[in-house]
Amino acid sequence: MAEFACGGCGATLTAPVSQVALPVHAYQKWGNGEQLPVLMEAGTYAVNPDPTGPPWRPWSEIGPDEAEARGVFAPVDGLSFGAPGAVVVAPGDMRGTVLIPERCVGYCCGLDWGDGPNLACAQCGRAVATRIDECSWWQAVWLEPQAVRCIAAESPDRRTADWEALRQERQGTPPIGPLGEWCPRWEAAAGAALAHLLAASQGTPVVLPDGLVTDIFGRVLDALLPPGPPTRTVALAGPGLPARVPGPDIALVPRHPQTGKAWQPSGTAEIVPVDAEVWMHLAHDHEQLLVSVTGRLPDGVLRDDPLPLHPRRRFRPDSTVFLHTLARLSAVHQPWLRGVYDQVRQHPYARPF
Repeated sequence: MAEFACGGCGATLTAPVSQVALPVHAYQKWGNGEQLPVLMEAGTYAVNPDPTGPPWRPWSEIGPDEAEARGVFAPVDGLSFGAPGAVVVAPGDMRGTVLIPERCVGYCCGLDWGDGPNLACAQCGRAVATRIDECSWWQAVWLEPQAVRCIAAESPDRRTADWEALRQERQGTPPIGPLGEWCPRWEAAAGAALAHLLAASQGTPVVLPDGLVTDIFGRVLDALLPPGPPTRTVALAGPGLPARVPGPDIALVPRHPQTGKAWQPSGTAEIVPVDAEVWMHLAHDHEQLLVSVTGRLPDGVLRDDPLPLHPRRRFRPDSTVFLHTLARLSAVHQPWLRGVYDQVRQHPYARPF
């Protein structure tokens, strides 16, 4: 476990927290006027290894060679040349900070990072973090990497759960909310996985398994891949699922929420990492029973348990997360995949997004 302290006076700024992988939806912007939940689980933190914040440089000043040295293989609007290593925690894990009134600005309904750090150390006044609670963003506090330091906490480290323990402990995040809206976490996870799935498809149609996987990816792949007979198979693989013989060409596998590492199947399948909370629901989805466990309900008897939720609209992967992920895959150099990238970048909200 660790705590983060002010780099100026040394005052403690967070509760003891344990490091986990940076969520794929960390920089997702979803909807308008929607209040998203807290990004990080209580007692956890994640580190963004990429530079964040100003100064920013546009693509015209960077060029392909410098961008590729940064792990970016396709044009983007701009890249940050700020400090790497921004740390994100849940707002409830913050300690000993106060808001900076002149920086408490936002676009619509809350605070964002438009004017720089908006939280200061209560002891010395040093600007140390940015509180985000603006609508359309996941609620979080981002600690400035150059303004804080990490110190060891007395609390024992959380154990790194093995895959079987994760399967037993986590039921997964449901894809549909109580009002019939698709979960934004699912849209972000699908956007990231779609980039890897397209790269693994080698530009040819694929065979998807029936069920939610087809609901999530089928329509999008039909729109982005050229027509023709499918040549590669896709299947879920991971803890608790039987091995397929023969195995699929492409395996959708969970990404460990603590380490960020993808589950490794046996065989030669190309892997597509999927947010573990989403993968768990895809792989172990248990729909509510439509009949009672002892048989069908008698005629004339009204059921009082809720029916399964159904979405109000078709599923749409998050185009921003998709483009962010695809730009960082070297496979985007392939002409057909670069064409997909350019098409979505020019029209990010056109069909099928």
